[in-house]
Amino acid sequence: MAPKAKEKAKLAAAAPAVAIEDLFASLNRHIERSEFDQAVKISDQVLSIAPGDEDAIRCKIVALIKNDSVDKALSAIEQYSNKSWIDFVFFKAYCLYRKNKLDEALESLKGQEKNSAMMLLESQILFRLGKMDASVDIYQELQKSKIESLEINVVASLVSAGRASDVQVAMDSLRVKPTSSFELAYNTACSLIERNKYKDAEQLLLSARRIGQESLMEENLANDEIEIELAPIAVQLAYVHHILGNTQEAFESYTNVIKRNLADESSLAVATNNIIALKGPKDVADGLRKLDKLIEKGDGPQTFQLARGLDLKLARKQREAIFVNRLLLLLHSNKMDQARELAFALPSMFPDSVMPPLLQAAVHVRENKANKAEEILGHFADKFPDESKVFLLARAQVAASAGHLQIAAEYLLKISDIQHKPATVATIVSLKERVGDIEGADGVFDAAIQWWSNSMTEDNKLDIIMEEAASFKLRHGRKDEAARLYEELVKSRGSIGALVGLIQTTAHTNIEKAETYVKQLKPLPGLKAVDVGSLEKTSGAKHVENDSTASITEAFEAKSKEKVKKKRKRKPKYPKGFDPANPGPPPDPERWLPKRERSSFRPKRKDKRAAQIRGSQGAVSKEAATSVNPKSNQTTKGPSQNASAEQSKPSSKSRKKSKN
Repeated sequence: MAPKAKEKAKLAAAAPAVAIEDLFASLNRHIERSEFDQAVKISDQVLSIAPGDEDAIRCKIVALIKNDSVDKALSAIEQYSNKSWIDFVFFKAYCLYRKNKLDEALESLKGQEKNSAMMLLESQILFRLGKMDASVDIYQELQKSKIESLEINVVASLVSAGRASDVQVAMDSLRVKPTSSFELAYNTACSLIERNKYKDAEQLLLSARRIGQESLMEENLANDEIEIELAPIAVQLAYVHHILGNTQEAFESYTNVIKRNLADESSLAVATNNIIALKGPKDVADGLRKLDKLIEKGDGPQTFQLARGLDLKLARKQREAIFVNRLLLLLHSNKMDQARELAFALPSMFPDSVMPPLLQAAVHVRENKANKAEEILGHFADKFPDESKVFLLARAQVAASAGHLQIAAEYLLKISDIQHKPATVATIVSLKERVGDIEGADGVFDAAIQWWSNSMTEDNKLDIIMEEAASFKLRHGRKDEAARLYEELVKSRGSIGALVGLIQTTAHTNIEKAETYVKQLKPLPGLKAVDVGSLEKTSGAKHVENDSTASITEAFEAKSKEKVKKKRKRKPKYPKGFDPANPGPPPDPERWLPKRERSSFRPKRKDKRAAQIRGSQGAVSKEAATSVNPKSNQTTKGPSQNASAEQSKPSSKSRKKSKN
């Protein structure tokens, strides 16, 4: 019996509902298995049945993002934004963040209701833009909300913001230990590196590697996957070894990471850059070849960029280090055109860094354009007033390399932080002394002595400065001032070196005073019986051979001979099947030489009868025809040679004429 019309309608309506349930079950299964391609296809099937289903739209967009199809995800957001009531702001901002359109992503989040997900994304965008303080502020607001693994990002943002000293305070407020996870241990070790605590960082990195291996093995990951996850720790540990002076261990670690190729792109790039820096200018060609794989020319306003999306994965300092090392290698290899091109592209790539102008100046100095280098450094010194010390040092070096020693000394005198340091004082004095400005050099010493006299630091360098100043004054004839300085050193410190200098100085002006100072010197042992007057009258010491010393050496040689161990004689090992009683004929002594070098070698004779035949196919030369005739073989052999010799003479004359 056929069903009624109303029952047919009910069955028709129930059929698609069952299909959607099955599709959602399949969609959930694919998402749990991370099969995002299949998840997108199932979502499209659901949307074909129910075009406005919000869950299907969300699943499709998230699956596209998870599958790294960010452009398709943005297209889907644009497609469904007008057809549904779903708020796509977060998804759109995240897609723009993934495409490195950071300003657009940050702009799209403005005016939106702040929740934990939005705040996390905003902090990551600010982190990528280099606005570390703003990123840290958002993370501090998020500490009240219970977000899993928030402490990892908090520590990372503090380190990047240059606030490594605040890391311990932040972890105490979050009530976490550095070893609670290998990611947190790694980030905390990075904060210790920023604070120059390399030994502590090394121990924490070793703990991070151990914790990571244990936790990842519990997740049943393969060995290769574990090594990829822990690659950043291996590279950072190699860097610490490099800083601590264990260069061989660091070199082996970097090489192992690069050769095994079991690391993420960013860790491989850092390892490659660091091993090039470790080698220095030893293998410039190999270093350039490796860095050229990391750098490519850009199509847009940015002339150079990193390959394989490394611009998004590396921090600004890491990106800058790669470009700086490439420029230095280009200078070492004397590729000035490429070095100049890269040097003038760097300021736009890293506008807040002082390294690009310094490298531009280095290129100009290499091209013997010291004035141009001085102009660039002066321009950027006004742009970066907080970094004036760096630019003044660079300008001093450029001036000194150009032979302007007085100008170089004046630049060094402007650096108040290091003006009175012993090394700086020695450099300034040496520069002024070379140009003949003795008064200026003497004034530098006097200013340094006064500064250190008023200094309350524990590591006071007054003694060193005074001793060098006294030596300088004595060298330039200022004996009274030198004697005064030496006398102060003797009274205050009791320095033997200063006492010797005082004796040498006063000996030029006051012998009696010098003799009184000599009495303060401690007598040398064994010199009481030496008469200095009679010693001066002698012609000098003579070498006398002592029989006792000879006998001692002979006894020592005899003992050494006795101690030499006798080598145990071992039976020679013969080849298998060889009878030493019947050795047979001796082997050929020339058996290891090539055949052509042996005395028995006889080269193969060339067939002189083979005549050279030229001409069209089937033609035979006269010489060949006469040599074939057996009757005239003896008579034609000579004339044929003479004929050929005669033909070669006019050809040589014609070549000479053509040259004339």
